Amino acid sequence: MTDKPDTGLQTSANVDADEISRFDRVADHWWDPEGDFRPLHDINPLRADYIEQRTGGVAGRRVLDVGCGGGLLAEAMAVRGADVLGIDMSAVAIQVAQGHAQQAGLDSVRYRQLPVEELEEDQFEVITCLEMLEHVPDPEAIIQQCAQRLQPGGHLILSTINRNLLSYTTAILGAEYLLRLIPRGTHDYGKLIRPSELADWCRKAGLALHDQRGIAYNPLLRTQRLTDSVSVNYLMHFTLEA
Repeated sequence: MTDKPDTGLQTSANVDADEISRFDRVADHWWDPEGDFRPLHDINPLRADYIEQRTGGVAGRRVLDVGCGGGLLAEAMAVRGADVLGIDMSAVAIQVAQGHAQQAGLDSVRYRQLPVEELEEDQFEVITCLEMLEHVPDPEAIIQQCAQRLQPGGHLILSTINRNLLSYTTAILGAEYLLRLIPRGTHDYGKLIRPSELADWCRKAGLALHDQRGIAYNPLLRTQRLTDSVSVNYLMHFTLEA
């Protein structure tokens, strides 16, 4: 069974209220494959397959999805047999996620509106945090909190956007202003994260890097594939050192 959503925004220093409000305004479109989250719908199978491959399968495992939004990835992992908890700071997105899971008859996924630092549960075998780190004031603190909730040897899968001229041209100018694939203002260039920065934060948290791959996405053909280039969107796989 899913939890009832909390009311109001939880207190957390590591939250950008403007970011939450922005996602609240479009939360009703989470499950519209032609709407504001169309790119996420297109790449979600690729992301789920990457997690499945890197972790050796999520079936039967306790999975935490940090920044779950409307539940696209959380549901994909639940369908694959995982016991999933999704958390997000947007009450509207949590309501959307819970409603969709109920309609789908999924009782292996539950959702809560709270920041990861307030989550008392730990010993997760897999933690995912995709397309979220670039939307918080202190992404390194999120990494530390995730590491504290992993069991030894557990897997952490992260994804975000690189910070360089190509990513600015592609992910911001192209996606937001030219092609209008996502709402304008979704990404702040200054908050984008270089792979070297992300790897350094994870190393400090006791996490070992095992893989990094880029995501090549063609919005016109709606095709996607993994690539060795991490110049724009990229995924990283870490494990917590025992």
